[in-house]
Amino acid sequence: MTASTTRSGTVRPTGLWGVCLASLGVFLVTWALCWVNAYVMHDDLPNTCGDVRRQSFPPEVACASADGTLTGANAGWIEALFYTSLGVFVLLAGMVIALASVRRK
Repeated sequence: MTASTTRSGTVRPTGLWGVCLASLGVFLVTWALCWVNAYVMHDDLPNTCGDVRRQSFPPEVACASADGTLTGANAGWIEALFYTSLGVFVLLAGMVIALASVRRK
């Protein structure tokens, strides 16, 4: 199910590649959402806030108020999806590369 044979007789891990590329797609979409939230939607936030907190990975520009609330911060589920999809992509890309190198020997 995770491998298919091509005409030349080589075996390719199609299921692993599919999940790997899907997780890369999710990572890029969540990165773009975080970037848009930080630099498009909350572009004027540093002008109206005294305590600006910046984060570069994932991108975030937030304003911290005196009572501890953050305005403009990324949603928790977006950041969880961001890091999870990045981890899944790195793990599966490593597995696919290792599987390809073992099968070539």
